[in-house]
Amino acid sequence: MAYATRRLRNLVMMTLCVVSAAIGLGWLLLILGALLYEGFSGLSVAVFTQMTPPPGEAGGLLNAILGSLLMTGIAVVVGTPIGVLAATYMAEYGRHARLTQVVRFINDILLSAPSIIVGLFVYELLVRRMGHFSAIAGAVALAVIVIPVVLRTTEDMLLLVPNALREAGTAIGAPRWIVIRSVAYRAARAGMITGVLLAVARVSGETAPLLFTALSNQFWSTDLNAPMASLPVTIFQFALSPYEDWQALAWTGALIITVAVLTLSILARTLGGRREGR
Repeated sequence: MAYATRRLRNLVMMTLCVVSAAIGLGWLLLILGALLYEGFSGLSVAVFTQMTPPPGEAGGLLNAILGSLLMTGIAVVVGTPIGVLAATYMAEYGRHARLTQVVRFINDILLSAPSIIVGLFVYELLVRRMGHFSAIAGAVALAVIVIPVVLRTTEDMLLLVPNALREAGTAIGAPRWIVIRSVAYRAARAGMITGVLLAVARVSGETAPLLFTALSNQFWSTDLNAPMASLPVTIFQFALSPYEDWQALAWTGALIITVAVLTLSILARTLGGRREGR
């Protein structure tokens, strides 16, 4: 009797788990199906060669794509070295130091903090002091989001490197910094690159921080000290508009971001799988 009851409970719970997973996957497929249908219907060469248009006219998303690439690139260039160096100290020099525990705690908070808080912080720090919105402020906001992702991934990867490799490098008389650069970094390279790719995927679709920092710009602009268009903000603005041509561009922009993030995620998983297979 007890065995039959346990089997019945197991069957009920397994059924609920399968139904829950099916519901979640069903909604995901519906969202992706709508995105693919609406996004591909508006995809054309003009999307990548023309500026964002005024209502009722033809146009594309070139300036928004350029702005996203510029700000994301600057954020990664600024945030990655900071995250890697901080993780190197935490994993190699101060593994048991009190400062490491404090930094790790703050980093966990940054990882889970809503991105809009980062945007408000950079707004108070830069935008109000500068007196205007700018791509520089947007890149700084994205860099603040990049740092904790790179830091956590790099620290975890360095901690997975066997101490025997470090000891072997030290035994031949190599200085500690050379051991870290030539042994630890090389062993953790795939995981560190994975962290950078995950950080890029994370900031590629961020809208809230850019609303408070870079704002937007309907025209072509490479001036980092002025408002600059970005793909997430343009999608946000066009999707809320009552104009059908803008809404079609918003769907196409959402498809571009989704494909880019999916590609980066696949690359990150591929590199992570190679690291685990070694």
